Amino acid sequence: MAASELYTKYARVWIPDPEEVWKSAELLKDYKPGDKVLQLRLEEGKDLEYCLDPKTKELPPLRNPDILVGENDLTALSYLHEPAVLHNLKVRFIDSKLIYTYCGIVLVAINPYEQLPIYGEDIINAYSGQNMGDMDPHIFAVAEEAYKQMARDERNQSIIVSGESGAGKTVSAKYAMRYFATVSGSASEANVEEKVLASNPIMESIGNAKTTRNDNSSRFGKYIEIGFDKRYRIIGANMRTYLLEKSRVVFQAEEERNYHIFYQLCASAALPEFKTLRLGNANYFHYTKQGGSPVIDGVDDAKEMVNTRQACTLLGISDSYQMGIFRILAGILHLGNVEFVSRDSDSCTVPPKHEPLTIFCDLMGVEYEEMAHWLCHRKLATATETYIKPISKLHAINARDALAKHIYANLFNWIVDHVNKALHATVKQHSFIGVLDIYGFETFEINSFEQFCINYANEKLQQQFNMHVFKLEQEEYMKEQIPWTLIDFYDNQPCINLIEAKMGVLDLLDEECKMPKGSDDSWAQKLYNTHLNKCALFEKPRLSNKAFIIKHFADKVEYQCEGFLEKNKDTVYEEQIKVLKSSKKFKLLPELFQDEEKVLSPTSATPSGRVPLSRTAVKPAKARPGQASKEHKKTVGHQFRNSLHLLMETLNATTPHYVRCIKPNDFKFPFTFDEKRAVQQLRACGVLETIRISAAGFPSRWTYQEFFSRYRVLMKQRDVLGDRKQTCKNVLEKLIQDKDKYQFGKTKIFFRAGQVAYLEKIRADKLRAACIRIQKTIRGWLMRKKYMRMRKAAITIQRHVRGYQARCYAKFLRRTRAAVTIQKFQRMYVVRKRYQRMRATTIALQALLRGYMVRNKYQMMLREHKTVIIQKHVRGWLARLHYGRILKAIVYLQCCYRRMMAKRELKKLKIEARSVERYKKLHIGLENKIMQLQRKIDEQNKEYKSLLEKMSNLEITYSTETEKLRNDVERLRMSEEEAKNATNRVISLQEEIAKLRKELHQTQSEKKTIEEWADKYKHDTEQLVSELKEQNTLLKTEKEDLNRRIHDQAREITESMERKLVEETKQLELDLNDERLRYQNLLNEFSRLEERYDDLKDEMNLMVSIPKPGHKRTDSTHSSNESEYTFSSEITEAEDLPVRMEQEPSEKKAPLDMSLFLKLQKRVTELEQEKQSLQDELDRKEEQALRAKAKEEERPPMRGAELEYESLKRQELESENKKLKNELNELQKALTETRAPEVTAPGAPAYRVLLDQLTSVSEELEVRKEEVLILRSQLVSQKEAIQPKEDKNTMTDATLLLEDVQKMKDKGEIAQAYIGLKETNRQSPQDYHMLNEDGELWLAYEGLKQANRLLESQLQSQKKSHENELESLRGEIQSLKEENNRQQQLLAQNLQLPPEARIEASLQHEITRLTNENLDLMEQLEKQDKTVRKLKKQLKVFAKKIGELEVGQMENISPGQIIDEPIRPVNIPRKEKDFQGMLEYKREDEQKLVKNLILELKPRGVAVNLIPGLPAYILFMCVRHADYLNDDQKVRSLLTSTINGIKKVLKKRGDDFETVSFWLSNTCRFLHCLKQYSGEEGFMKHNTPRQNEHCLTNFDLAEYRQVLSDLAIQIYQQLVRVLENILQPMIVSGMLEHETIQGVSGVKPTGLRKRTSSIADEGTYTLDSIIRQLNSFHSVMCQHGMDPELIKQVVKQMFYIIGAVTLNNLLLRKDMCSWSKGMQIRYNVSQLEEWLRDKNLMNSGAKETLEPLIQAAQLLQVKKKTDEDAEAICSMCNALTTAQIVKVLNLYTPVNEFEERVLVSFIRTIQVRLRDRKDSPQLLMDAKHIFPVTFPFNPSSLALETIQIPASLGLGFISRV
Repeated sequence: MAASELYTKYARVWIPDPEEVWKSAELLKDYKPGDKVLQLRLEEGKDLEYCLDPKTKELPPLRNPDILVGENDLTALSYLHEPAVLHNLKVRFIDSKLIYTYCGIVLVAINPYEQLPIYGEDIINAYSGQNMGDMDPHIFAVAEEAYKQMARDERNQSIIVSGESGAGKTVSAKYAMRYFATVSGSASEANVEEKVLASNPIMESIGNAKTTRNDNSSRFGKYIEIGFDKRYRIIGANMRTYLLEKSRVVFQAEEERNYHIFYQLCASAALPEFKTLRLGNANYFHYTKQGGSPVIDGVDDAKEMVNTRQACTLLGISDSYQMGIFRILAGILHLGNVEFVSRDSDSCTVPPKHEPLTIFCDLMGVEYEEMAHWLCHRKLATATETYIKPISKLHAINARDALAKHIYANLFNWIVDHVNKALHATVKQHSFIGVLDIYGFETFEINSFEQFCINYANEKLQQQFNMHVFKLEQEEYMKEQIPWTLIDFYDNQPCINLIEAKMGVLDLLDEECKMPKGSDDSWAQKLYNTHLNKCALFEKPRLSNKAFIIKHFADKVEYQCEGFLEKNKDTVYEEQIKVLKSSKKFKLLPELFQDEEKVLSPTSATPSGRVPLSRTAVKPAKARPGQASKEHKKTVGHQFRNSLHLLMETLNATTPHYVRCIKPNDFKFPFTFDEKRAVQQLRACGVLETIRISAAGFPSRWTYQEFFSRYRVLMKQRDVLGDRKQTCKNVLEKLIQDKDKYQFGKTKIFFRAGQVAYLEKIRADKLRAACIRIQKTIRGWLMRKKYMRMRKAAITIQRHVRGYQARCYAKFLRRTRAAVTIQKFQRMYVVRKRYQRMRATTIALQALLRGYMVRNKYQMMLREHKTVIIQKHVRGWLARLHYGRILKAIVYLQCCYRRMMAKRELKKLKIEARSVERYKKLHIGLENKIMQLQRKIDEQNKEYKSLLEKMSNLEITYSTETEKLRNDVERLRMSEEEAKNATNRVISLQEEIAKLRKELHQTQSEKKTIEEWADKYKHDTEQLVSELKEQNTLLKTEKEDLNRRIHDQAREITESMERKLVEETKQLELDLNDERLRYQNLLNEFSRLEERYDDLKDEMNLMVSIPKPGHKRTDSTHSSNESEYTFSSEITEAEDLPVRMEQEPSEKKAPLDMSLFLKLQKRVTELEQEKQSLQDELDRKEEQALRAKAKEEERPPMRGAELEYESLKRQELESENKKLKNELNELQKALTETRAPEVTAPGAPAYRVLLDQLTSVSEELEVRKEEVLILRSQLVSQKEAIQPKEDKNTMTDATLLLEDVQKMKDKGEIAQAYIGLKETNRQSPQDYHMLNEDGELWLAYEGLKQANRLLESQLQSQKKSHENELESLRGEIQSLKEENNRQQQLLAQNLQLPPEARIEASLQHEITRLTNENLDLMEQLEKQDKTVRKLKKQLKVFAKKIGELEVGQMENISPGQIIDEPIRPVNIPRKEKDFQGMLEYKREDEQKLVKNLILELKPRGVAVNLIPGLPAYILFMCVRHADYLNDDQKVRSLLTSTINGIKKVLKKRGDDFETVSFWLSNTCRFLHCLKQYSGEEGFMKHNTPRQNEHCLTNFDLAEYRQVLSDLAIQIYQQLVRVLENILQPMIVSGMLEHETIQGVSGVKPTGLRKRTSSIADEGTYTLDSIIRQLNSFHSVMCQHGMDPELIKQVVKQMFYIIGAVTLNNLLLRKDMCSWSKGMQIRYNVSQLEEWLRDKNLMNSGAKETLEPLIQAAQLLQVKKKTDEDAEAICSMCNALTTAQIVKVLNLYTPVNEFEERVLVSFIRTIQVRLRDRKDSPQLLMDAKHIFPVTFPFNPSSLALETIQIPASLGLGFISRV
């Protein structure tokens, strides 16, 4: 098909644009050959006429279909050209936020200028082991490809990272190294990556600087070789540097800086150690102030200096060397400030005592005069003489700058050497992967020698890149056996020859440098004469004679000739170097120049270019004696060319991998794409050249199966053959007529560019036609359905309308008849109302007339009555006025008379008072009179009282009589008044009648007003009532609403409390799971370390042990190792078991460290107890804590007497116990020897006597034992008291014995102790020589004295205890007061609250109180439970001892039965074949038991033929027998051997699922047996009585249960790892790639990076493979008898692994994110759910682990357009994180044209809605996560005594008991 045929209407093309580089447009009409203009319409709707080039008539490039936009590989595009590449990169970068894209073998990396979460360890694990095309493009994919090819092809690899400054080259190289360090398994051992990263601060400080494009631009290139050993683990690294920009040391452009280290030094100048450097501000020094930008925003140079110094320390650069480096750098700064003074035009001098030069010389340790002399002079050597010539000021400045650059370059070289020493590998290197971080192509406005060298290097790299691409294409064609022709690609060898060939640019430059008077101008003329018009790649600018143009592969570059010669020479005067070498005080300085006589490093030779430091793998030839000076004179260009050739040799010896870094914009804006800058870099870095090479051949490649699956719709049924290859050939011959457009290979079909787009167009047309036909049919069917519904609806409507009309007519007839009836009654009503109105009017007129006449008569009578009343009142008033005047005159006369009489009496008394005789008379007998008067007064008082009583009585009688009289008078008055009233009433009645007549008229007038007011009031009242009713109803509704709200609120509060309770419960469960997971991770780590330790130990044994013939000595420490990990025994030495037999040399391995497991278990128990009691401890009051603390402080420490007492007590008890056992055994033996039944009967006299004796003896022994213990302790105390000289600092005797004597309760005990002590002293012959009678008296005296002191101390202690009790009671009273106050406060607060809140508050308070009480009761209950368990265990032990003492169980038999029936005691204890469920074995058979039952047991045979868990039952029955024998050594040995044996067999066959499952099941069964038969009530609920008899009696194996539980956890984790390794290869292929529903997923065109085919081949896994594997796992676990709960946990873990791995791959594969793939995933998940239902495992929690995957599949299928869709997605995807949702939406890719892409605005809407969601920022799920496992108790119903041991196990040495 011709290309012009594709330019049809609606076809989209790209046209050039000055702003956007390329713009998209659409053809408005078909293109016909010969048309000169294309009618186009731009995307913004503007029409345009595009004129074709009349010469070439080249059509604009076509645009790819939308389904190909955003492809991972640019070579997968149908149309390969510049606009397609640019648009694809832009869409991926801006819309999908994808920074990596493949372009054939090149990885294009665009700098996002933002931190992205795509470099974590989970991403590394996801890419590890994957094919490069299977995952989305990533730097990790390139690193994995390099690592895989290194291991597979045994060939060194290299990763070439290039790009502009700021494009992200260094970061890409760093992530590649991190990947190698992680996947090689050496990240935790070698730490090479950490060392390389530690070198970054150093290399950045001395090699990076701020430029206009980048604040941290690397001004050198580096090549890092990462070395690997034979196992491909990192062992070391080596760094080579290239192109250091030395000119930056002495010159910086505007807005740029010098190297960071100078500014870091200036920022740290105030540090004490830097005082000697005499530094200052960066603006003070000439070398740091030229750029005018000494500070970088957001960078603290002082802090960076600290990081640099720390990195130096980490890499082994000592502090002295660091200070030496800083001295040299400070010296360079001071050297830059040295100034020169011109003496004439050819000479200059340094000012005398110039401070900068003085400081420089002091720092460097050289002579000032010598340095000042050689800075202004130079030495010229001829054949015969040597001259010293002064130089001009300009030359002196250039020489100073050259010296500074030379010093800095050598210092850079020295630091790199030390970094390489720190990274040097100690092991031999097997292979390496090199990472090259180097500049890309550069072109500026002014290009000089530096850009020339960089572009020359890029020409060489581009040539190597082109050859490699061409080679890969050629290999592909040869592999597929298709005919191929030489691809015409751009070969830049002519450009390279122009630069480096003979008479090339570099050759002419070197030649000009040798000329005595060579200059840039003469060199330019030579270039013009040699190459102008002779070489097509060399041009001369029109307006310049000092520049030239070279056509590089990327672009034309104009170089300015000025400075080329000087930079190429790099003139450094030898005399200045000698002065520096002569420094005696500064040792580091001569080190920098000591190797200059040898092969000079190219770094030290580039003046203002970037200096290459070459350290290649090629061994240099041995230098001849006279070669040094010659090598020293090599120019920079020559040295750079040699180092570049060596670099190319290294790269050509490796397999290269290319990473091209692109800078999207110059402003460092995140995710901003500048098309112009991007195209410029794409052209320069070779990406477009790769596209061109691919487009020149067959860029599109399909396998036959993929082609068949994609284009099956273009085939007819008869075209489909059994042979896919022939089918594809037949179809292609029909579809594409030009056979040159495609080729058939062995496995693939190769297409020319554009052919896939043509096929896609045909396919889309076919599908569109099919869609139209489907739409036509469906629309017709829908319209027919719609018509039938409308017809049916019309008929129904007609029926209803007609019925309605009939009903309306009937209604009209009824209404007509009703109207006639209403008229009749209405007319009758009107006539009747008229008659009634007339009659009422007549009656009303009569009533009014009659009333008028009566009212007139009434008014007249009323007027007369009122007149009489007025007369009466006037006459009464006049009479009262007269009477008042008379009364007033009489009172006045009385007052006047009384006043006159009082005056006379007063005058008489005054006269008597003036006479003396009167006073004398009065005073005679005054005292007697006073006494008499007093007596009289008393008598008078008595009389007065009696008179008062009489008077009161008289008053009472008087009052009664007066009251009677008064009543009589009142009656009379009333009668008189009634008479008067009767007369007056007549008058008043008359007056009232008149008044009433008058008021009647007023009343009638008022009545009308009142009636009107009443009507109004009634209306208002009714209105008010209605309003009140409405308000009442509103209030009722509000009340109901409030009540409802209160109820709702109460319900919500209850629900919220319940929800909070549930959430807290869930949180506690999560915390418990986290703790359990943390603990199990610790166990996992411990087991890993243990295995590592065992492996190292085995390796050491293999290395150390040398086999020798003859006797092999057994390890003497073996027995100690056996007992090292067990518990200390409590039995005596006499009861120890015999020494164990020597074991085989192969079994010398030390057993498991049980103590560590037990410590861990105890620690976990303690933590749980602390967690439970933490709340209670916080609620304790401070006073009680202080009181308890005071009691603890008052408690005296245990002294020697107590310790001695305890030891004596223990020894005495042991001896008494032994003696008692011996006596009882003898008694039992004597009784059994006597055969007569009457003697041994319980009722026999001999039996009773023996029992009585036994009881009395035991009681006497107890008494004697206590006495002996007390007296021995006192004896020890007396011995301490007798020797006061030895213990001067001890307490007195009474104090020493106080605590021991306090244990005796009364004086009787003390006396008894004293007597016993005296008898003991008398009986002990060893004390006879020390004590006599006097001594005994002294002892008695001391005893009494001690007794007195004891009584006194008891009184003191009782007093103290009484005070303590009082204090505690006071504290309780205080606490009760506080509680009472608190209750009152609560009551007051509650009373202020409303009733509902009051009830709620009281309930809350009551709940709190009950909760606290409940917690206290729970604590007491736990303590009591512990005490009860302890007592029960002791009771069991005592019961067993009593059972052993009794001869027979005959107590329950009555005496009658004893007489009637003979007793046969011999037959009672024996029962034939009555087994006790125990197995007996000998100690020496223990290893054989472990070997046959554990180490050599085949799980498959046991699982199929025997009962599940048989080894566990056998081991437990052996433990039971050892417990029955009370042999703790045997129990420990058996358990330890069992655990070690299980570990050994799992280590040996740990990758076999059956073995691990078998031993997990048996370990759990063994653990359940230990719990079931432990004797604890919690585990005995489901036991039968017979099983309860089999419980352990002597030992509590709770600690060993914890050890077994930890072992089961380790086995479970190993089981998970095994099944993960089995499932891992199946998951991605079966869940994602395989098409379970055939034909749903279409295969899109692919590029050079082939992804794994989704079509099921013979070797690929399918979903059926996964389900078959799950069935296999489940059946194995069921056969092994694994607990159902444990099986559920294993299944849950398996499903989590499936879901996590599938989702992680989905998130990293763009080709899998489509609608059809979502359907496939959902179908696959449904099949897994069906499997769960079949196995009855739906409640295992496995389905919930697939929820993230299910939601991701739903997200691929839901609609993704509107805000409602966004809301639905946010509510649906609650199991996915925000990062995962956004990632899936970004990756969503339509497979067909009918699907639509997700808009960027929709993704932003999702992000806005999810920004408040608090979830993990991690993108991938942790596929290595293991859920914490639990082992619920599962008792067995199997009876131990029924278990038979099969002979196939080889356990014949075990016997049933």
